Amino acid sequence: MTTPSTTDLYREYVMPTYGRFDLSLERGEGTRVWDEAGKEYLDFGAGIAVCSLGHSHPKLAKAISEQAAKLVHTSNLYLTRPQAELAKMIVDLVGLGGKAFFCNSGAEANEGLYKLARKFGSPSGRYEIITFTNSFHGRTLGGISATGQEKVKTGFAPLVEGFVHVPFNDLSAVEAAITPKTVTILLEPVQGEGGINPSTPEFLKGVRALCDKHDLLLMFDEVQCGFGRTGDWCAWRTIASSGVEPDAVSWAKGIANGFPLGALWAGSRNSGPDANGSDRGPLSDLLGPGTHGTTYGGNPLASTAGLTVLRAIGEEGLLENARNLGAYLLMKLEAMNLPAIRSLRGVGLMVGIELNDLDTGGEVGPPAIRITKELMKTGLLVIPSGERTIRLLPPLNITKAEADEALMILKNVLSGV
Repeated sequence: MTTPSTTDLYREYVMPTYGRFDLSLERGEGTRVWDEAGKEYLDFGAGIAVCSLGHSHPKLAKAISEQAAKLVHTSNLYLTRPQAELAKMIVDLVGLGGKAFFCNSGAEANEGLYKLARKFGSPSGRYEIITFTNSFHGRTLGGISATGQEKVKTGFAPLVEGFVHVPFNDLSAVEAAITPKTVTILLEPVQGEGGINPSTPEFLKGVRALCDKHDLLLMFDEVQCGFGRTGDWCAWRTIASSGVEPDAVSWAKGIANGFPLGALWAGSRNSGPDANGSDRGPLSDLLGPGTHGTTYGGNPLASTAGLTVLRAIGEEGLLENARNLGAYLLMKLEAMNLPAIRSLRGVGLMVGIELNDLDTGGEVGPPAIRITKELMKTGLLVIPSGERTIRLLPPLNITKAEADEALMILKNVLSGV
């Protein structure tokens, strides 16, 4: 009897929710992965900005193994030391006081933000959240309603009400969209799924000023751009080093190197009075018992993974590495001056390559998908974004030699189309 291939098993038993590439990966080490046939690839996708430390990092493997042998899960009815320590680490990294909540994914972290915003605005009847075109906030009903891309909404009406989309980096459009119903402005300091679109310092500072003027919350979705990806712990500080302090932030992806973990932080600003005029205390305490929760979020194993990853990023100098090698990749790509490249965008190790119309030997499909496939054939994994952009999102600990290897592959492939 013939053993079915991995591709056959997927086709037969796994829901077709992804446009998957026909590549079955078996193992990884550092910045490299191998498929089932033994072919080696340089991984510049890192699980879509997830594997901050690359694959099979020895510190993480050891920490997960040791914690799994002690305690994996208890539920959030009890206290565990790893969750407490991880919360303290995140609050310290943000440096603005407040508290953290843990869940399992970026979509869940963003759901926490929506609920926090609604709770904050409930006494005055405010509930609308301003988000931005080309944004991405997850695949839940709340997430697709918040996302400023129509393609993710098709077929899922009626959507969750209360989200208003305006053009990104357009401060006048934000101001025009504010009404008596507005409670929050939510944005990605660097849009990831939208094609690596950084906000401008002026925009972030202007949005903060508008929030102060109208008593709104400013919330950042740093699911893809946070915790070192841009070269800082907090991506908004890469964009605007001063003058911008958010009220709440969501994270996931790179926080635990592939172990499912999401987090949100809320600051200590006062939440104002409730419907009866009583003070509700700080924003970080607004979601009290019974208002929000999670079964698995922040369990000892997940929290240990998060602690280990964040400590390694600091101990191994990976913030500086992300800044330096991100700038190096952009400089080298610009110097190539390839006709295939329409534009380049990037912050740290978030690099977007927007492509022109290309001839790839008669193969059909959007340029981003065709080039991703061509690069895969030559041993480089990248992440497509939309129809024209490919993303370079390598581990934060890549070396200059690995960056040069990827650049050579990119040059050879893009020069030939």
